[in-house]
Amino acid sequence: MSTNNLQPIDYLIVGHVTQDLIDDDSWRLGGTASYAGLTGAALGHQVGVLTSCSPELDLTPLKDIQVSIIPSEHNTTFRNLQTETGRQQLLFHRAQPLTTEIVPEAWRNASIVHLGPVADEVDPQIYTAFSSHSLCLTAQGWLRQADTTGQVSKRKWPYSQELLQAADAVVLSIEDLDGDEAEIEKLAEVCSLLVITENAQGARVYWNGDARRFPAPKVKLEDDTGAGDIFAACFFHRLYKTNDPWEAARFAVQIAAWSVTRRHLESIPRPQEINQAQVQVI
Repeated sequence: MSTNNLQPIDYLIVGHVTQDLIDDDSWRLGGTASYAGLTGAALGHQVGVLTSCSPELDLTPLKDIQVSIIPSEHNTTFRNLQTETGRQQLLFHRAQPLTTEIVPEAWRNASIVHLGPVADEVDPQIYTAFSSHSLCLTAQGWLRQADTTGQVSKRKWPYSQELLQAADAVVLSIEDLDGDEAEIEKLAEVCSLLVITENAQGARVYWNGDARRFPAPKVKLEDDTGAGDIFAACFFHRLYKTNDPWEAARFAVQIAAWSVTRRHLESIPRPQEINQAQVQVI
């Protein structure tokens, strides 16, 4: 891991690593930046993570990835609670915002730029800093808001459509959109390529006026934390390699399904899984 003398990369992930509080009052490293970054590395990319956190945050799991850190007094800190009405998410702190001027010069021409906010921390205009071949979004963090007590709730897309239109691919979950099919249809009209993940049901892809579903294989669920981020990184990777969204979806659905059979960062895809999934989609 390095924050100085950054080397060129081909996969950049922009977003906060998170400090996720768990039931025994300990915590674990999370966030799209962690899951997608490690997945990108497993897929053979030279990965860079642009993030903000306290210098004291233990980033040992990312030790083999270049990380550029904007120092912050606080880490972006979440707690997820299971209630009778579903998951309740609390946001206790948010690290520093990620804006255009802090993008390292050495990383501005990465082949894949993945904007992955988790708490509305990424300036939507940051995309103008890049001359990437593939601009990709996991937009969930722009569709969240927190009140003064930290209670996180959903919101509709709060910005102009410019970023969505500029993106080569946008991945969202059905939960991000509260199951709003009308909103999905609106987004599909704006985005050149939209993917909606649906947990154990797999994913659907909207592209060139067509919509296709990609069912997930049945597996024994252990933990689905990070599965959406793993899916997205696999999809963006395969899309860049093949320029075929259908093949990218088949590949990503398979890898994401295997990921939920393990817990936390152990869910990052393994070489044999990647090889098997590549063979299956040829």
